[in-house]
Amino acid sequence: MKNILIALGAFCLIGFTSCKDNAAKKIEESNLAAAAKRDAVSSKFPKIEFDKTIHDFGEIEAKTRVETVFKYKNTGEAPLVITDIKSTCGCTVPQDWSREPLAVGETGEFTVKFDGTGQNKVTKTVTITANTEKGTETVKVSAFVKPDPNAKNIAPKPNLTVPSTTVKSSTRPGHEGHNHD
Repeated sequence: MKNILIALGAFCLIGFTSCKDNAAKKIEESNLAAAAKRDAVSSKFPKIEFDKTIHDFGEIEAKTRVETVFKYKNTGEAPLVITDIKSTCGCTVPQDWSREPLAVGETGEFTVKFDGTGQNKVTKTVTITANTEKGTETVKVSAFVKPDPNAKNIAPKPNLTVPSTTVKSSTRPGHEGHNHD
C-alpha cells in the first residue's frame, strides 16, 4: 500500500512539473481579435417596437369577424427575424408577416383576425417568436362579445316526472325492509 502511494505521488509530481510552457503565449493575436469581434456582435440584438401592444375591438356581436394590423419597427442593433406568430386559440389568427430579416430601422406588419367567439369581455394573446433578447414578444386583442340576436334562445323544459319509489316490506320477523315474500 505504501509503495502505491509513493508511486502515485511521483506520477503527480512528474505530471505537474512537465508542463512548463506558458499557455498564454500560444494564443495568436489574430484569433484573439476575431473572438473579441464575435463577442461584440453576439451582444447586439434586434428590438421590436410596436405601434400598439393591445387592440380593443369594442363591442361586437357573437361570431362577427374582425381584424386589425399590428405595425412594428426594428429599433435594435441587429437584423430582426420573426420565426413564428401564434395565438392562444384558433379563434384568433395571426397572418401576413415577413419571414425575411428586417434591417435596423425598417418596419413591418402583421394582421390578426378574431372570429368573435366567446362571451362578454374576451382577451386573446398573440405571441411573436423572434431573435430578440427575450426571444418572445406579445400583443393582445380584446372585445366585448355580445350575444347573437339571431340565435334561438330556447330554454330547456323542466323535468316534471316524479321518480317512482319502491317500498320494500316483509311480513317475516327480522326481515323488515326486505321483500322476501
